[in-house]
Amino acid sequence: MNARIVVAGASMAGLRAAEQLRAAGWTGVITLVGDEPHMPYNRPPLSKEVLAGKAPFESLAFRPRASVSDVEWRLGRRVVSAGLDERTVRLDDGGVLSYDALVVATGMRPRRLNCPGPLAGRHTVRTLDDAQGLREELTRPGARVVVVGAGFIGCEVAATAVGLGVAEVTVVDPLPLPMAGPLGELLGRALLARHEDRGVRFALDVGVAGFTGEDRVTGVMLSDGSVLPADVVVESVGSVANTEWLDGNGLDLRDGVLTDELLRAGGRPEVVAVGDVARFPNARYDGVPRRVEHWSIPTDSAKHAAKALVRHLSGEPAELTPFAPLPTFWSDQHDFRLQSFGAPVLGKDDVRVLDGDPDGDVLVGYHRDDRLVGVVALGGQAVAASAARYRTELLKQPALTV
Repeated sequence: MNARIVVAGASMAGLRAAEQLRAAGWTGVITLVGDEPHMPYNRPPLSKEVLAGKAPFESLAFRPRASVSDVEWRLGRRVVSAGLDERTVRLDDGGVLSYDALVVATGMRPRRLNCPGPLAGRHTVRTLDDAQGLREELTRPGARVVVVGAGFIGCEVAATAVGLGVAEVTVVDPLPLPMAGPLGELLGRALLARHEDRGVRFALDVGVAGFTGEDRVTGVMLSDGSVLPADVVVESVGSVANTEWLDGNGLDLRDGVLTDELLRAGGRPEVVAVGDVARFPNARYDGVPRRVEHWSIPTDSAKHAAKALVRHLSGEPAELTPFAPLPTFWSDQHDFRLQSFGAPVLGKDDVRVLDGDPDGDVLVGYHRDDRLVGVVALGGQAVAASAARYRTELLKQPALTV
């Protein structure tokens, strides 16, 4: 019987894992299992172009490489449990797949608010179906929208809603500034001003206590006792790793799947984790295991993990350098872009303006122990290009020590 690698998860990380397994020399069977009925597609446009009605699904779908034309796709199926000692996974239809190696690529799902009140009218944005359903709500005449969470997705959805001409858009967050968690105060204030100038309202430093309405949401009750009228609520309050199916196998699943520097899980060379479900030590910084929910991570992690996996299956020593990616992200909001290279969150205590002005286009540097660890540009194409010029400098830096 042909040797088989099962890839649990058929989104971008799963697709890239299959492609990189072939690139690393694996000629055996590859089976991808994914709970969505769609072939892998690009998620960043969901909160922007798809929500705005400017991007059909055909424009989002990835074009798989010819090397994976023979892989087996099990779409609309979910992995519900695994026996790592037996090397099997069980699917939600009762089927069991045996494997020689396993790639964990099950990603994340949106965290939901555990508050009293009706569910109808409350949305998240993670899948194509999510975005299409929310768009139908946002295009209702006179819709009043409350976005809970002023992070990347929350701010993008708010910007898109304003662009659609929604009557009222209010963003609620317990922090004092939008995107303060990943970016800190300086850019948080700059983002707040830009969003308010374009018609977005904010209720900051306050939480959500519940929702009003009988069969459907009519308002959002805040922790200060006030109520925001709402016809549509978007919950953008973080993510939860899809790891429950791995329970009982001795893995560290406290925040995603803990891996070593080669993305191997639980000391098992036949099991790797890729994409934003992987919690890995990044030798570029301090070696502390962290998950990274950026668009570049599925491809970067899949390439490294595939090499380690194929070497193990071939009986070769996994003599690879530790996985040490340079995180990259961007976020389009209204008519401006955030563009980042490196790990700004590690340098929020020492933020310096490198070029421009926070009231206009600005390039900001984040420092740790007086060393640049990340840059973020806010504004148009020119300042985004300035940020990209720091990429080489960041790549050349030696690892940080704790």
